[in-house]
Amino acid sequence: MGLENELRKLIIEGLKLEDVSPEDIGDETPLFGEGLELDSLDAVELVVLLKKQYGVEIKEMEVAREAFRNLRTLSDFIEANKSD
Repeated sequence: MGLENELRKLIIEGLKLEDVSPEDIGDETPLFGEGLELDSLDAVELVVLLKKQYGVEIKEMEVAREAFRNLRTLSDFIEANKSD
């Protein structure tokens, strides 16, 4: 659960989501569309934040689509791909 809490803070602070609190982001809350309503610019910023914070690169659209589905899928993707 530690990584998911880190991601909540990273998303809110990194994307400057002023009206969102960590409690608003459930493990299954969609990050795009319904849910947090992030857009394509947020996706680009999130890719950069993940590279900086965890050494994780997302280069393919299909990989991004799956990883960014919700907080749990993002956490799982980072765990599987982060560099130590």
